[in-house]
Amino acid sequence: MPADALNRRRFLRIQAPVMCRPRSALAARAPHEVRDISLGGLRVYSDDPHPLGARLELELVLPDGALLVFDAEVVWVDPLPGESPARFDVGLRYLELQEGDRDRLQEVLGREEP
Repeated sequence: MPADALNRRRFLRIQAPVMCRPRSALAARAPHEVRDISLGGLRVYSDDPHPLGARLELELVLPDGALLVFDAEVVWVDPLPGESPARFDVGLRYLELQEGDRDRLQEVLGREEP
């Protein structure tokens, strides 16, 4: 992740038992483990080379099996070395997160954030 991105974070990112996958019917892949997550966005591994600014419709699979559906924007992409679990490390920012979904995510994160 770019060093300047660390300095711009508004939300604390934590590790949480959450999985993420594309919402597309064409993308019937197993969900990827979320690397870290906050109320502002998340970091995931991907084998797809998403361009900066791309909009993605995603699902978060919460520990209890509940799904949160949201749109996200790709804010950074870092290539990963060959022995990594995926080709890219991707930073995503939520574009739309419904209030009820935000509250549910807050429960999973287990802490108060601004």
